[in-house]
Amino acid sequence: MKQLHPLMLAGTGSDVGKSIVAAAFCRIFLQDGYQPAPFKAQNMALNSYATPEGLEIGRAQAVQAEAAGIPCHTDMNPLLLKPQSDHTSQVVLHGRPIGNKNAYEYWRKHTGEIDFRQEVCDAFDRLAARYNPIVMEGAGSISEINLRDTDLVNLPMARHAKADVILVGDIDRGGVFASVYGSIALQTPEDRQLIKGIIINKFRGDLRLFEEGRHMLEQICGIPVLGVIPYLKDIHIEEEDSVALAMKSSKFIVHSSKVNVAVIMLRHISNYTDFNVLEQDPRVHLFYTNNVDDIRQSDIIILPGTKSTLNDLYELRRNGCAQAIIQAHREGAVVLGICGGYQMLGQEVSDPQHVEGDIERLPGLGLLPITTTMEGEKVTRQTEFLYHGQLLKGYEIHMGQTTAPPDGGYVWEGHHCLGTYIHGILDNAAFINRLLEPFKEKIQERTSHFDYQTYKEEQYNRLAEHVRRHVDMDKIYEILTHD
Repeated sequence: MKQLHPLMLAGTGSDVGKSIVAAAFCRIFLQDGYQPAPFKAQNMALNSYATPEGLEIGRAQAVQAEAAGIPCHTDMNPLLLKPQSDHTSQVVLHGRPIGNKNAYEYWRKHTGEIDFRQEVCDAFDRLAARYNPIVMEGAGSISEINLRDTDLVNLPMARHAKADVILVGDIDRGGVFASVYGSIALQTPEDRQLIKGIIINKFRGDLRLFEEGRHMLEQICGIPVLGVIPYLKDIHIEEEDSVALAMKSSKFIVHSSKVNVAVIMLRHISNYTDFNVLEQDPRVHLFYTNNVDDIRQSDIIILPGTKSTLNDLYELRRNGCAQAIIQAHREGAVVLGICGGYQMLGQEVSDPQHVEGDIERLPGLGLLPITTTMEGEKVTRQTEFLYHGQLLKGYEIHMGQTTAPPDGGYVWEGHHCLGTYIHGILDNAAFINRLLEPFKEKIQERTSHFDYQTYKEEQYNRLAEHVRRHVDMDKIYEILTHD
């Protein structure tokens, strides 16, 4: 195959769809016989994933690697920032945490003697030596000119990679002409030359109505519009972070023939992709909430992962959710805790070394006979284990050590209460079936085995087909091979 230039999907802002479009191109290049790989120099997200080596990267790059048909690796996302508060993030470099930094310290001083720019460039170079092409993703907006000197992920990274940049704009939020034109106009002359095309994303309605707008945009920007992609309505790809989570929150409706599953909306919720399979299960009505009345009426309550266990536990006690969960459990609801949610279900969570923050100790919800102590070393690994005779798979990403009864295993089961450190446990049909077992008389719809891996492959292929239909791939290949 021809050697293609690296391709960067940059954005006019956050949540314009860069991650999904990058996943689409990973699958398209794979289908066309290439060996693509994703790359994002720096990611800020609470949704992360454990690589086969047991190291941590952003979930978006793990999804894109899956679309590309290859195992994920830390070189695909060498720098990951996991927000812990409005001002502080945990810094993960090459899959391992190197400490917590406030925003000013990170952006203005970086970290001690570590040259982050060199680290991410080296990671890209290693990846580019093994794959063709590299599908790069920018972060947020490319026009944050006040951060230009410290930007590691957008146009400075494209310059190092000698990448062709496609600017992605979101027409659904409005102002697409101003955001696209302004994003280009605010670049330096050198960086402006890197931008070879525009993709308009999330279009609703009749595409013919935008033909004039397309030509006007090309005229004022001097750059071709390579495609207008309609809004994805029935294609399901895992989202990058909680920017899109608010869209999932829905008003609670009691379903008499479905199992009502409440996922508690934590302020620092992480890895909510754990619930993607349950969202697709026709036996289940899943919703996100912190409304105490909704919680009390639910059949199953899930406490998800969190980047700040103690802060979110404090908030649950303050807003009444903790008491509502305990009351619902007493009245027969099943409670499941995953990762940080598992820690909250115990007798106590302590943080004597202030790994997470200022709170040193809080009582848990008392539903499981466990205690947790936060420690500086992070556990990250992929896991396989037997559960009631079934082989289950998942991954762990957590701080803290939990003392549990010796027979607790990977899933501790109490009275109507389960806890586990395993993210992705709900991707296993055997576990979902056991979770729903107490409600078998309520469930009217009988379903066959749901193969999540097959389902995801179908979604990647449908995404690729959708983007091919609305993007000029011939022109893109011409751009990526032009000397």
